[in-house]
Amino acid sequence: MQLPPLASDRATQLVFAFPGVHILVVGDAMLDTFIVGRVTRISPEAPVPIVAFDHQTQRIGGANVAHNVTALGGHATLIAVMGQDDNSTTLMRGCRDAGIETGFIATDSERVTTTKVRIVTERNQQVARVDYESDAEISGDVEHGILQAVEKYGAESAAIVVSDYLKGCVTRRVMEAVIDTAKTTGIPVLVDPKIPHIDYYAGTTMVTPNHHEAEAATHSRIRSTTDARLAAHAFRDRVHCESILMTRGDQGIWLLAKEAEGHLPALAREVADVTGAGDTVIAALALAMGAGASMVEAAHLANQAASISVGKFGAATVSPSELLRAVSITADA
Repeated sequence: MQLPPLASDRATQLVFAFPGVHILVVGDAMLDTFIVGRVTRISPEAPVPIVAFDHQTQRIGGANVAHNVTALGGHATLIAVMGQDDNSTTLMRGCRDAGIETGFIATDSERVTTTKVRIVTERNQQVARVDYESDAEISGDVEHGILQAVEKYGAESAAIVVSDYLKGCVTRRVMEAVIDTAKTTGIPVLVDPKIPHIDYYAGTTMVTPNHHEAEAATHSRIRSTTDARLAAHAFRDRVHCESILMTRGDQGIWLLAKEAEGHLPALAREVADVTGAGDTVIAALALAMGAGASMVEAAHLANQAASISVGKFGAATVSPSELLRAVSITADA
């Protein structure tokens, strides 16, 4: 069953309300580094390409949910943990440049700032990736600081997004603080999940697994909308959350909520890179819900935003004008 459509004028009303919505993002912040060059030959030392360096770029990584919020016109406050190194300085500068309020960034001398270094060709073909990370869960004074910050900034927000990449910031105590704060203030909690932490998310408003995560959590195979419906119910029962929005790549989205349940087809005409699409989806969901959208309306806007994001290379963001244009094109089709 397909979800009812979203009227263009209602979508426009919601997007115009984004500038008044404040989203708290709690989770794993990362730095994405791209070393770009030309491949002209194979190394004589090993059967690998030699990349002649051309240029290097750096982007916000795990904090990309917050970047998506600000790019869409909303306000984002980030709570995260970083190391005491040069990459943390670069990442903080990137957050400021993106308009993200760094409400509380805990620094931990015992860990490195999570950094993913990708070596890519000028044609955007990835050759290799090197990860610098410490994935032990935070504790002690670092965790205590995060807990206090959640309570402080959660009270000022329209929604809380938890961006969990298993890099240590999202602990059971942090999730409990997020859920308790949200219940006190009456705001939704949305989680981009990781299966090893699935028991942490009980009591949240919405969890947004992709279909691979849903398969792993429910020990099932998802090959049809019927499979998606059954897996969404099983996932919700396993997590004990209110709603599920499952992203299914080129098969679109499956929403399971109290108000409605159904499918939205994928809208992307060309797919360049799916990296960061989940961040775009949950940012659009949070902003729409913070602006007063129903979950069906929020799912429509998230689906539109995802269709734009996957047409760009890397962890891309979406602007309000792009989203409004996509909504208009879909309504006219």
